[in-house]
Amino acid sequence: MDEHGFIKIIGRTKELIIRGGENIYPREVEELLHKHPDILDAYVCGVPDDRVGEEVCAWIQLKDPNRKPTEAEIREFCKQRITYFKVPRYVLFVDSFPLTPAGKVKKFVMRGQSCRILGLNDH
Repeated sequence: MDEHGFIKIIGRTKELIIRGGENIYPREVEELLHKHPDILDAYVCGVPDDRVGEEVCAWIQLKDPNRKPTEAEIREFCKQRITYFKVPRYVLFVDSFPLTPAGKVKKFVMRGQSCRILGLNDH
């Protein structure tokens, strides 16, 4: 709850990404990214977009940091295997993910950090 009494839903309840009226389930994109030969681990979150509401942002941990695919190569890998609106617009290469004490990824933290890194205004 904010200082004005408004409640904002964060966490796993808000994992669904709605891009231009299309529902995107992050798990589906994450499972595809795990099939890429250079990716060790990947998580997806939604980030704000003024035109389509939300865009897909992928956080990727590589198997070998010396063998780094480009963002364009990651997107092309996805384009060949998944519908166009589910392809990540943003790709961030990371060393680790923000975790809860139970070891689950904090996607709401990912969203906030993604907005800061990408210079997006988190509505």
